[in-house]
Amino acid sequence: MAKLNVNGIEYDIVDLPLEAGEHLDRLPYIHRILLENVIRTGGADAGRAKAAILGWLATGTSEVEIPFLPNRVLMHDTTCGPALVDFAGMRSALAEAGGDPAVLNPVVPVDVSTDHSVAVDAFGASGSVEHNMRREFERNAERYRFMKWASNTLADFRVHPPGTGIMHTLNLERLATVVAARKGNGTCWAMPDTLIGTDSHTPMINGIGVLAWGVGGLEAESVLFGMPVTLRVPDVVGVRLTGRLKDGVLATDLALMVTHILRKADLQDKYVEFFGPGVSTLTAGDRAVVANMTPEFGANSGYFPIDGRTIDYLKATGRPEAGTELVESYSKRVGLWFDPSAEPRYTSVVDIDLSAVEPSLAGPRRPQDRIAVSATAGAIRAMKKDHAWQKGGGEPGDGAVAIAAITSCTNTTDPRLLIAAGLLARKACALGLRPPHWVKTSLAPGSPTAERYLRRAGLLADLEAVGFGIVGYGCTTCIGNSGPLTEPISEAMAKREILPAAVLSGNRNFPGRVHPQLEAGFLASPPLVVAFALAGTVDLDLLTDPIGVAADGRPVTLSMLWPTALEIDAALAHAADVGDYAPAYDEAEANRVWQALDAPTTTLFPWDGASTYIRRPPFASFGSGTLLGHYRAHPILVLGDDITTDHISPAGAIPAASEAGRYLVEHRADPADLNVYSSRRGNFEVMVRGLFTNRTVRNMAGSNVPPGSTLHVPSGEVMPLWAAAERYRAERQAVVVVAGERYGMGSSRDWAAKGVAMLGVRAVLALSFERIHRWNLIGMGILPMRLPTDFGPTELALQPGDQIEVKVAEAAISPRCPVEIVIRRRDGDDLHFSATAAIETTAEVEILRAGGILPLILGRAMARSGSGDA
Repeated sequence: MAKLNVNGIEYDIVDLPLEAGEHLDRLPYIHRILLENVIRTGGADAGRAKAAILGWLATGTSEVEIPFLPNRVLMHDTTCGPALVDFAGMRSALAEAGGDPAVLNPVVPVDVSTDHSVAVDAFGASGSVEHNMRREFERNAERYRFMKWASNTLADFRVHPPGTGIMHTLNLERLATVVAARKGNGTCWAMPDTLIGTDSHTPMINGIGVLAWGVGGLEAESVLFGMPVTLRVPDVVGVRLTGRLKDGVLATDLALMVTHILRKADLQDKYVEFFGPGVSTLTAGDRAVVANMTPEFGANSGYFPIDGRTIDYLKATGRPEAGTELVESYSKRVGLWFDPSAEPRYTSVVDIDLSAVEPSLAGPRRPQDRIAVSATAGAIRAMKKDHAWQKGGGEPGDGAVAIAAITSCTNTTDPRLLIAAGLLARKACALGLRPPHWVKTSLAPGSPTAERYLRRAGLLADLEAVGFGIVGYGCTTCIGNSGPLTEPISEAMAKREILPAAVLSGNRNFPGRVHPQLEAGFLASPPLVVAFALAGTVDLDLLTDPIGVAADGRPVTLSMLWPTALEIDAALAHAADVGDYAPAYDEAEANRVWQALDAPTTTLFPWDGASTYIRRPPFASFGSGTLLGHYRAHPILVLGDDITTDHISPAGAIPAASEAGRYLVEHRADPADLNVYSSRRGNFEVMVRGLFTNRTVRNMAGSNVPPGSTLHVPSGEVMPLWAAAERYRAERQAVVVVAGERYGMGSSRDWAAKGVAMLGVRAVLALSFERIHRWNLIGMGILPMRLPTDFGPTELALQPGDQIEVKVAEAAISPRCPVEIVIRRRDGDDLHFSATAAIETTAEVEILRAGGILPLILGRAMARSGSGDA
C-alpha cells in the first residue's frame, strides 16, 4: 500500500508498480484493474489471486479463478423490477421461516434508471414528450410505487425517475467518477471506479476508462448480497487501432465495423481492450459508441484505458475539478494512464485501420451484418414476398420505412451524432423535403441535456420540421417500445403483404425486436436515419438515387445533405455548454409526478393478490434442491441458431389475443392497453405465457408447431408451452431444451432463464451460449451443456417420442466436465455421446448444487439472521 496526495487530501492506494514490478507494463489495463481489486478486497485470498493474474502473462490464458468486488451496481426499471420482486419474495420467505428479513439488504450502492418503460405513443407533433410521459405513468404507476418501496426500505438504493435519460448515458454523464474515493476506518481510499450492470450494454462506460460489464439480474442479486463475481483470469483480446477516421465517417460506422470484424472471432467469455496510436485519435464519445456494442461483437468488455480524452470528457460534462485532478494523478501514479505506444501482452490481437472505415449500416436481421449504405435494397431482396410490391402512387411498398428512430444510448449519447442529424435535417428543410406520411419518426435522446444543446444550436426546430421531435428520454424504439405503426403501413401489410423496414440508431435489429410486425431492420447513424426517413424506403441506392425532390423540382441526393466534419465541429462548439448537465439532470430528478407517488415503507412488501403487475414469485424461496442428477427428459423445445433473449422472453407490446393477453383480460386488465411484456416482469403468470412467442421462432419438437407452443408427447396434443409444462409437471416427467449456436444472445434479461425454469426445464443443451444467459440459467439452477460440434439440433434429428437421458451426478459436477448423454429413440436406436458442462467456476457449481442463486442467498441469510437452518 502507498499514499497519494492530491490537492491536500491524502489517499491510501494499492501501489500497482510495486506489486507488479517489471510485469506491470506487460499487463493489459483490464488486468491491472483486476489486480488492484483483488489486492484491496481479496483478504487472505489476495496473494493467490495476485499470483494468478501475474502468472497469466506466461501464456495469455488461465484456468485459475479470482474474485472481483465491484464498487457499485447499475440497474434499469425492467431488470430491477424482477430483482426487487425476488428481494421481496425472499424477505417474505425468510420471515415465514423465522428469520430476520432485514438482513436481506444491498451491501454495495445501487443506482436504478427508469428508462425502459416510455413508449412512442405520440410523435411528430408538439407535446409528444409530455403525452408519452403521462401515458408512461398511467401504465406503470404500480411498478413505480414498488420501486419507491425499495428505495424506502433498502440501503444505498437510489432510483432515478422517468425523464432522467438512459442508464448508460446517465452513467457516463453523471454517475461515473472513473476514480472513486471511499472513506472508512479513518482513512480515504482511491481506487478505480468499477461496476456491474443488469443490462448487456453496461460496457458503454468502458469508453471513459471505467471497467464494467453486463450481468443478468440474478448475478447482480448475488453481488448486492455480498458475493463476489467469480471469474477465471480472463482472456483479453487486444484490438490494435491505427490511422484515423476519414471526413464523413462517424462513430456509428466505426462501431458497426468493429462489430462486424470481432463477431467473426471467438470472444465467448473473453474481454476486449483497445490499444495502439489510433485510440488517441478517438474522442470519448467515439469510444463510448464502440464500447456500447460490446454484446453485439460478443465480448464481455470493450475497454478503452484512461487518457487525456477521458479528462476532456469529464470536464465537458461538468465534473468537479477536484475529481478530474484525482483521476489524472491517480491513473498516472498507479500505471492506469494510457500509453499509445505500449504493446501489452494479449491473448490474441486483431488489427483495425481506422482510415479504412466507411459509412455503413447493419441489417436486415443482425447487428454484425454490416453492409454499405448503397446495399439496403439488395439486403431485403430475399425477404420480399413473390408479389414484389413496389413503392408507387404515394403508397408504401416493399422496403417502405415504417419506423425511423433516432434512439438508444448507443448513438444519442455522443452530441456529435445528434448534431450531425440536425445539420442534415436543416439542409433538408431548406430544400423543402419531408418524410412520406407513412414513416413513424422519433427522437429519444439518452440524456435530458440533449434538448438544451440542440436548441442552442438552432437544430431542434430543424429536426422537428422533418418529424424528429423529442418523444421522451428513454430507450423507446430500441427495446421495442415503438408504439403502433402508422395506419398506411398497417393497411398495406394487411391488404398487400408488403415488407416494411425499420431504420434506427440502436444496437439491435433482430426480427420482431423493434416492433413485433417488423422483420427487417437496419442500424444506422442518426443522420442516416433522417436520410432514410426522407426517402421513405430502403429499396433504393441511397448514395446515388434521389432521396426526394426539392421545392424547385431538383432531385436531392445524399451528398447534397451530408454534413462535413468542419460543419459538425462548428455547430457543436456553438451548442456545447458545460453548465447544461447538472441543471438538466436536477430538473429531471425533481419530477413532481414521481415525487407524488405514495409507496409503502414496511420491511416486508404488502403483496396484493389482485395485482397484474407484482406477484410473489414461486422461485424466490428456499427451493426443493438441485436439478442435477440422472434422468430422462422430453425435449420441450428444439431450436435452431441465434435464438436471442428477445425470442425467448419478449419485451414489446402484449397482444390481447395472445396467451398472456387473455390471462390479463381475464384478470380485468384493459384489452386495449395491456402495456408491454417488459413492464409485466413482476408477474410470472404473464411472463411464462409470453415465452418463445416471437413469430420467427420455430420449435422443431413437432411438425407445424406454432410459436409459443409445443407437442405434449404423451397426449399427442399441440398446446401452449406453459400448459404443456404444467402437464409434464403433473406427470412427473422431466423436460429439457435443445438449441443451436449462440443460444441466449442479446439482452441480459433474466426472465429468459426464469421463464425456462418456470417450464420445469432441468438442462439446456446447445452448441454454444452467450455469456450472460449462460450464467442466468445457472442462477436458476438449470445446467447449460455444450453439444459437440456434430451433434446440433439438425444432426440429432429428434422426433416426437425421443427422450434425452442425462447423467450428471451432483458430486461429480465441475467446471467444463463431460456429461454423458443418451438419445433414447422411440424406435430403439439409441445415440451415445458426451456434452460439456458450460460451467466456468466452482462458484457456479455451488449455485447448481443449491438449486439456484436465490435458495443459496436465502440459506446464507438464514444463517446470518441467527435463527438456525430453514
